[in-house]
Amino acid sequence: MRISIVEDEQAQRELLQSYIDQYSRESGVTFEVETFADGRDLLADYHPEHDIILVDIELPGMNGMEIAEQIRAQDEDVVLMFITNMAQYAVGGYAVGALDFVLKPINYNTFSMRFARAIKRAGARKSGQILLNLPDCVRRIETQQIYYIEVMNKMLHYHTQVGEFVLRGTMQSVENELSRYNFVRCNHWYLVNLRHVTELRRDTVLVGETELEISRRNRKAFLTALTAYVGGQ
Repeated sequence: MRISIVEDEQAQRELLQSYIDQYSRESGVTFEVETFADGRDLLADYHPEHDIILVDIELPGMNGMEIAEQIRAQDEDVVLMFITNMAQYAVGGYAVGALDFVLKPINYNTFSMRFARAIKRAGARKSGQILLNLPDCVRRIETQQIYYIEVMNKMLHYHTQVGEFVLRGTMQSVENELSRYNFVRCNHWYLVNLRHVTELRRDTVLVGETELEISRRNRKAFLTALTAYVGGQ
């Protein structure tokens, strides 16, 4: 996982780095860590390839909240954690989808619990690639581009951001392939990418701009999966 730390105080940067190193030794998870004294350096060449960014809010020049707003405009999935002295920033943090706040002075036990939660959230947001064996070609597609998959007359219809693709297959096989990327059935005919769920209604779910029915049989499992996805479990 790629982690970035934005903190103007060198001692705090080194402390956070040491906590991540300790967590890595204890968990066996390896991290690629970059540190920045100024958030503008992170933004100068930003690409949506970070997994977790720890941002101090009280930064000179451009503060952490402003940095987070610019990051979120380019990257919907990166997990943001704020480092701060002041709890009142929490309300603003929700506006940029911040996962958590770590209050100074930072101790390892508190940090490790919140960092573990961030890792779960980042893992749930990861995308992958699959190959679609179409009648005239084989097409590679990012799983995050898929809104939902529909089965109709023994054909699979992939509804995606780059168009609709139709191929032979079974819902069971595609469900097995995509479950790791947070695809869940809302009924017998539809396999939904939870990333694109924008609204949940009484008996339907809005996926992108399409409303799909939630069956009584699948409702509990679908709601459980959606809650876990949003909570980063």
